[in-house]
Amino acid sequence: MIDTNSEPEISVGLITGVESAKVTLSGIFSSAGLQGLTGNLSFVASQNGGISVQGASEFQAPEVILAPSDFERCRITLHDVTIGVGFHWERKEEQIFQGSLRIIAGEKGLNIINLVPLEAYLVSVISSEMSAANHSELLKAHAIVSRSWLLAQLIGGDKRSGTEEQYSKAYDNTLEINRWYSRENHSDFDVCADDHCQRYQGISKAFSASASEAVVPTRGIVAEYLDQICDARYSKCCGGLTERYSAAWENKPAPYLTSIYDGADSPGGYELPLRDEKESARWITSLPRAYCNDPPPYLLERILPGFDLETRDSYRWVVSYSSDELREIIFSKLGEDPGIILAIEPLERGASGRLIRVKISGQKRTLIVGKELEIRRALSRSHLYSSAFVVSHEESQHTGYPERFIFKGAGWGHGVGLCQIGAAVMADAGQSHERIVEHYFRGAKLKRLYD
Repeated sequence: MIDTNSEPEISVGLITGVESAKVTLSGIFSSAGLQGLTGNLSFVASQNGGISVQGASEFQAPEVILAPSDFERCRITLHDVTIGVGFHWERKEEQIFQGSLRIIAGEKGLNIINLVPLEAYLVSVISSEMSAANHSELLKAHAIVSRSWLLAQLIGGDKRSGTEEQYSKAYDNTLEINRWYSRENHSDFDVCADDHCQRYQGISKAFSASASEAVVPTRGIVAEYLDQICDARYSKCCGGLTERYSAAWENKPAPYLTSIYDGADSPGGYELPLRDEKESARWITSLPRAYCNDPPPYLLERILPGFDLETRDSYRWVVSYSSDELREIIFSKLGEDPGIILAIEPLERGASGRLIRVKISGQKRTLIVGKELEIRRALSRSHLYSSAFVVSHEESQHTGYPERFIFKGAGWGHGVGLCQIGAAVMADAGQSHERIVEHYFRGAKLKRLYD
């Protein structure tokens, strides 16, 4: 149980299930009676289930906690940290952290965990999710949203599984796969450090005092709805319409996470929410005005950290695959071979046009896939930018079968809650962090839990 009467300490899983890890300590640290630890240390999972520590001292232990002598001055550099696991920006980085480092021997290897005060954690999150050079009102809004999401998961204990699954065979040659992914119920730490929870990269990206200056005024403030902390979600670009909670996760009420138009008034000329296939296709294949539509280049460079800048076509995008390539992708992701792909058809869309269920008709069998993240995963070597897409195909002149599938899509991410690019445009136009939170989380109120 997390106590919100004062600032909690958060445990963040940085790396899990590795055989070894290397760190560099800047400043003086201590561990289990050992004083004066500094410089390079290596941790190796030993055969007896413990940890072998090599460096300034060599010793064996079932668990190691490196505690800094001074939080502000001491630093821990962790080498070879994988970020963006399973997404198109996956890579390894060297990252720097404050606070304590806990190393434990798990069933699959070493788990490396950072122990840090919640507010320090938030400075890193808003710097890791976007550039710390952003407008202060955007950073304040994101601090409130990130704090709300974290505490909503932790207060009372989140008992949901990391993956909820349902398989059902409708008839012999049809398999339905319905999955959604919640925050994993980690046993050794509160949250992971990657996009599956919130991006957390220590102080590696906190190059500007503006990140800290944005968090301090919002200290302890969360968004609440009917006296409950909001499960405040966010994604990179909503594509002009945000999505309701149940389109991406379990079917539970979340009135503050409904579908809204991401603009000041109305886009005009569209029937919203998107109820039918024709209107969804018209929305996705056009460029309606919205906060997140075509921000100026200087603003985009502020919004996105370096590796996210590689993805500039997030508002509207196009991806295509040969039929053979797509068949191989589907088999590698789902473990099911549909045979020659005959058609990809929408079965159910959310209010923003995001697909919730899609039918893949193959010569061997038919697959029905949902929800949105599983659709994105099943149809890409990493993940499609979003599930708001329409599909067309080019037929082979020789076989009459489709030989290439073209996906035209809108947005980047699940689209639920705050749109990071849209919120940046609002802040740049002079709107306050309170107004930004109210825009994306309808009916929510701000409340300070602790000073």
